[in-house]
Order: sequence, then structure tokens, then C-alpha cells
Amino acid sequence: MHPLDHVPAIRRIDTNREDLCALEIVGRFTAADLENAYGLLEGAYAVHDKIDLLVRISRYEGFDWSAAFTDATIRGKTRALRHIRKYAVVGGPAWLRTVIGIFGPLTSIETRYFDADEEAAAWEWIDARPVATA
Repeated sequence: MHPLDHVPAIRRIDTNREDLCALEIVGRFTAADLENAYGLLEGAYAVHDKIDLLVRISRYEGFDWSAAFTDATIRGKTRALRHIRKYAVVGGPAWLRTVIGIFGPLTSIETRYFDADEEAAAWEWIDARPVATA
């Protein structure tokens, strides 16, 4: 990797549940990161028909909005409706709570937003915990 290359903003968080996909987004989230996230979700769907999702957003620096309206993103969102039961979002920009409050009830996915300092409550709500890796 070249020192000026974009460092992937998305990382998987290991948990105590096989049917939970937990991800951390750090910094700026690009179209490539979104594609990576959907790839991780597709892998989870291949193993479990129904999953829960927890996304932790740290040090948010923005989002590539053009990525939100690509064919791949629309397909990813459509598949999520069939596979995700519960979705916890932890941290991120303040406006995210409002967006989730407005759009969350419009889907079959049970969605909740937690402030960064409420992360423990998010893990409790999703009935899981992160596990340390060696």
C-alpha cells in the first residue's frame, strides 16, 4: 500500500454471535468502502438467512454521497430488507439520529441509534458483545 492510498474506512468487529455482522466506520466513507460493507454483508447472508447488524461510526469525516445512489447500493439496501432483523448505529454525526428516526419506521428492520457514549447499551440491545482478537 502506498502512503497516500486511501485507508479503508470499514473494519469488521469480531463478536460472540455468528449471526451478527458488526462493523466500524472510521473517518471518511467512500464508494469503495460502501462496496466493501455490502460484500461483508453478502458473506453474512450466505451463512445466515437472518442477521443483526451493528455499525460503530468513529471520527466521522464525511461520506461520498454519490455512492448512496448507485445500482450496487440500491441492490444492497433491497437485500438488507430481506436479511437484517435488528440494526444498531452507534455514534456518527448528530443528524444521523434524525435520519434514522424518520426512515427507520418505514422498513421491516428494527433500527435504533445510540450516541457514542451509549455503545454498551447498543451491544446490550443487539444482545451481543465484541470479542478481542489475538
